[in-house]
Amino acid sequence: MTSSITDVPGIKVGQVQRIGGGWLSGVTVVLPPPGTIGSVHVGGGGPATHETDALDPTTLVPTVDAVVLTGGSAFGLITAHGAQRWLEEQDRGFRTDAGVVPIVPAAAIFDLGRGGDAKARPTEQMGYDAAAAAGASPDFAPVQRGNAGAGTGAALDYQRYKGGVGSASLRMSGGNSEVVIGAIAVVNAAGAPVGLGTEQVSRSAPALPPLPTQAAPPSQAPLNTTLCVVATNAVLDPAQVKRTASASHAGLARALNPSHTLGDGDVVFGLATGEKQLVQEGPVTPVLELQILAAEAVRLAILDAVASAEAVETPAVVLAKHPDLT
Repeated sequence: MTSSITDVPGIKVGQVQRIGGGWLSGVTVVLPPPGTIGSVHVGGGGPATHETDALDPTTLVPTVDAVVLTGGSAFGLITAHGAQRWLEEQDRGFRTDAGVVPIVPAAAIFDLGRGGDAKARPTEQMGYDAAAAAGASPDFAPVQRGNAGAGTGAALDYQRYKGGVGSASLRMSGGNSEVVIGAIAVVNAAGAPVGLGTEQVSRSAPALPPLPTQAAPPSQAPLNTTLCVVATNAVLDPAQVKRTASASHAGLARALNPSHTLGDGDVVFGLATGEKQLVQEGPVTPVLELQILAAEAVRLAILDAVASAEAVETPAVVLAKHPDLT
């Protein structure tokens, strides 16, 4: 196992980024197998999202063809159109009399101007290229961590340290041991990471990290987001996928302090490929264990992102590697 979301059979990840010449941003595309059930829970107060309403369990189409995570704030959501164009070329999407319509939800982090040019932000073509990279990726390929994809321009802890992309995976127990839960996280948080390593679990309430001693200028104001995708090969219905995405926010809150603030656009997408039927072995429904593990996978993916991120210096920002996770 690669300890990443790609340990879930059929899940692939493609990433593109641009660094230098005013750029510090990128795109991450999670590509599930056809027929994957999808949902989402938006928990932050400042989200930048696309097609999240279509993932409500009561809507027409329960499946998702790709999930796009991107830099560029709301401008970056155009990358979903590029991924959609690639999927149409592959004849993947919701079938209508007029052709396929790929269902591609997306969410963005705020990284505008961190490379030095506020207009250097992900394009539709970058979304296309990230989707194509995911499609060309072999099964179970490791995920590039740190300063990659949508995490290229990410920061955290009031923009004092470098954020990035991280991933993790866990397995269920007993008769469900072939059920895998994986997560990928793009960490661009206002808060600070909780815990000194990816294997440590904090058992006490952490103190609030110190606020900056001086007010940040408008261009440095904390506009932040942590984006996650949680995937499993279990058979789940749309409502169960929705609840799994919701439960996974607990892992985000355990890993980052504070989280889900007015300035954080925290989003968790849920995916279920439907390969393995869950087995009931005791009085507790196996979906409950799955959701507990999903939250833990999110926590581990977030800390992995922080630990994997490397220091960056551009004309606009100096972002050090976080000292608590080195």
